[in-house]
Parts: sequence; structure tokens; C-alpha cells
Amino acid sequence: MEKILKHTVTEQQAGTRLDILLSSLDAELSRSRVQKLVAETAATVNGSPAKSNYKVKEGDLVLVEARDPEPTVVAAEKIPLDIIYEDSDLLVVNKPPGMVVHPAAGNYTGTLVNALLDHCKDLSGINGVIRPGIVHRIDKDTSGLLLVAKNDKAHLSLAEQLKEHTVSRKYLALVHGNIAEPKGIIDAPIGRDPRDRKKNAVITRNSKSAVTEYRVIERFGEYTLIECCLRTGRTHQIRIHMAYLGHPVAGDPVYGPKKNPLKLGGQALHAFSIGFTHPATGEFMGFSVDLPPYFKELLDKLKGQD
Repeated sequence: MEKILKHTVTEQQAGTRLDILLSSLDAELSRSRVQKLVAETAATVNGSPAKSNYKVKEGDLVLVEARDPEPTVVAAEKIPLDIIYEDSDLLVVNKPPGMVVHPAAGNYTGTLVNALLDHCKDLSGINGVIRPGIVHRIDKDTSGLLLVAKNDKAHLSLAEQLKEHTVSRKYLALVHGNIAEPKGIIDAPIGRDPRDRKKNAVITRNSKSAVTEYRVIERFGEYTLIECCLRTGRTHQIRIHMAYLGHPVAGDPVYGPKKNPLKLGGQALHAFSIGFTHPATGEFMGFSVDLPPYFKELLDKLKGQD
């Protein structure tokens, strides 16, 4: 569970460091714990992230969301996996929509990691017990291809390729509206949304470069099927960029419209292609998978309405 601390700074507390104030308000929040939460942007002042040494002012609204510590052991579970490729160094897995990649608050079972622990004897330990083998992630409701490392050497190699943007990742997305241009490039930096710390947004301050290429595959009147290629890998990048363009991903509960006429359980987004250099052999490897059944049925329905 999340422990939410909400406090309005009094006249007597004005001028106090943020970390000292927060630790004084709750005996369970040590100063070191508070500093960690601040570093994770889990503590905000007036809706914006602040530093530990920020000196609060009278009337400041301080909010903290302190999540429970992660478990030290994750259980292996017999959950079917769609493994596209596997060798002694890595796996390429086709994740179904609705599956969380690794355990987190509220989702400690039924994740891809739980399934991997049952399937594999060895997974890289770089990301600890919660995320063994996980090199990169996709959202719960996004389906498609993921790389999983079986050892630390493979993990470091794949992580470096992701950092250098040499991993090819392509997605299919159904978006709202009719995109007039056959293709385009969205070059817009992404950072924490100053109005909602649980979301990211296109902003210029405290942001990182983000570039998405897209091309139109098919138009369906009020919707367009596009292919997106990531040049960078920011959290929710495609979802944010398409919303910024005025064509949010259909079914997106965070960045899309409140109305969901297609009655989707989540965003219509599928990671259909991935390419990378094998960490041991140096060979370039590429894989692709078809759309999941629900996505195919959705497109068939839209074609039938034309």
C-alpha cells in the first residue's frame, strides 16, 4: 500500500529543510528514507518535485507518497510464456497485453518475472531480485517483444546498446484521428509533468531528448494505424508523442481522451519488431511477431465500418 502524507507548512515550520520537515512529521519516515523519496520524485512541494535542501515556505503544500519496501523474494510461477528465441545468453519474449513486466506495488504475482523464474535457472542479477533479467520494459497493456538477459555480461551489452540507441524497436499503434501526412518525425523532449508527477509530458525544463519516427499504415476514418520507430526510449514515449501530436493512442487511459468508444482495456500498442547485436556472437539478430488477437479483431471491425 502507499502511505500518503499531506501537509501544509505552518509559519513556525517556514525555513526548515524539506527532508528535516518530512522526517519530523512521521516517525516512520527516517531522514535517509525521505532523501531517497525526494530523489525518486515521490515528494513534491506545491505539485512539483523539490530537493532535500529546499527550505519550505509558509503555505507550501507538501505531498509524499511512500511506497512499501519491495519484497526480497519473488516466487516462480507456472505461467505460459511465448518465447520467440532463446539461447544460453538471452531470451526474446512476446509479452501479452495485460501482463506486468516485473513485480511492483500491487502486482507481486502474475508478472513476466514470475514466469521467467519458473522457466529459467539463471537470469542476470544486475537489477536485483525484483527485476532479474529485465533489460527494458513495456507497459502492462502494451504487448510485444522484450529482451531478457540470462547473465550479467549479456545484460550489460544489451543495456549499452539500448543506451546508444542501436537496438531497433518498432511498434504498431492505432491512434485517434486521420493523420494526413504519410510519415513524420516527432522530436520533442519528455520529462515529468509538472502538473501531475504520476505522468510524463513534452516539456523543455528538466527533460530528456525524445525522438519518434512514424509512418501511416492504414486509415480508418476516425482512426489511423501507424508504425512507430523509437530513436530514444523514454517512458511512455509513443503514447506521449502521439498525444502531443493530437493523435493519442486509442484506449490510452492516461494520455488519451476520457471517452473510449472502442471500449478497449488499454492502449492499442504492440511492439512487433526488435533488432540487436548478440552480446556473445556479435551477430545482428532481428525478430518480429504478429498482432495479438484483440488487435486483429479491432482492425477487422474498423475495416468493416468503412
